[in-house]
Amino acid sequence: MRHGDAHRKFNMPTSQRRALFSNLTCALLTHEQIKITLPRAKELRTFADNMITFGKKGDLNSRRLALAFLRDEEVVAKLFSTLAERYKDRNGGYTRVLKAGIRYGDAAPMAIVELVDRDVKAKGAKDLARVAAEKAAAEAEAKAAEAEAKKAEKKAEKKTAEAKAEKPAAKKTAEKKPAEKKAKAPAKAKKTTKTAE
Repeated sequence: MRHGDAHRKFNMPTSQRRALFSNLTCALLTHEQIKITLPRAKELRTFADNMITFGKKGDLNSRRLALAFLRDEEVVAKLFSTLAERYKDRNGGYTRVLKAGIRYGDAAPMAIVELVDRDVKAKGAKDLARVAAEKAAAEAEAKAAEAEAKKAEKKAEKKTAEAKAEKPAAKKTAEKKPAEKKAKAPAKAKKTTKTAE
């Protein structure tokens, strides 16, 4: 006779099963709606409801028990603030399971598990924030690259302008030198004629 036959075993050891439902509960409390197989969804309800009950109690022992199961401080913080406040007047039944057809490939029955009165914006909020941050960083990098390119262009323009300004000065000095040589050459010729006399 097997006593305590309360939960599904899912053909896995206790440690794996505990880790599975810990992660699924974290995902449900974070996104407030997830899609999994129907038997797992039905089993997940008990864990999620227990965690929300801990959050509503709000004492230190409940927080420690929730943290021991969930192993995620952000989720525990949300559980004891946002979710506890949302469900303070509701006595149980914090989750809803909706059948979602079968999975293509193995025909497993699927279900959507969601929190009652869920926040629609919570699903994928971290991913949206990350994508927005990456987009902003990319735009900032593009602006910095454009600014550097403009600076490089200005420097190149200055160098070409300086080079153009130096070329006429060099031509003038080159013109002056042959003229000076021509002027000096007749003077030498005069000196030679004087000595011949």
